[in-house]
Amino acid sequence: MTNNKKLLINDRRSFIKSTGAALLYGTAALNLGFPTPMFAAKKDTLRVGLIGCGGRGTGAAVQALNADPDVVLYAMADAFEDRLKSSLELMKKAHGGRVQVEKQRQFVGFDAYQKLIDSGVDVVLLAAPPGFRPNHLAAAVEAR
Repeated sequence: MTNNKKLLINDRRSFIKSTGAALLYGTAALNLGFPTPMFAAKKDTLRVGLIGCGGRGTGAAVQALNADPDVVLYAMADAFEDRLKSSLELMKKAHGGRVQVEKQRQFVGFDAYQKLIDSGVDVVLLAAPPGFRPNHLAAAVEAR
């Protein structure tokens, strides 16, 4: 092996050692510097609300339910009752007890999004047509 190759191998080894040490000590220093955990403790269940119950919204709600067993669909809102009902029926068939949308948390009309936001949900899925989303997003942020 030539001197250049030996030098290159030694440089790689020293780089890996120093990077590993920096990562180890940096992680330890971060943990010592914060008295509380950096991430929130997990709640028992995460209550999801769906605004916009068409195909895109139904798909988003299904993905949310598939993401974690502690996620429940808690409320739904749409401008049209037939969309809400068909979406709800489809998701109940697929996910049963994890779809906990009682009659009092099924909101219909152009103000349905605000009622959903005020219903006690933890997360809001915004799947209404794009023209409505800025108002929905602003209301969700204000409610936080």
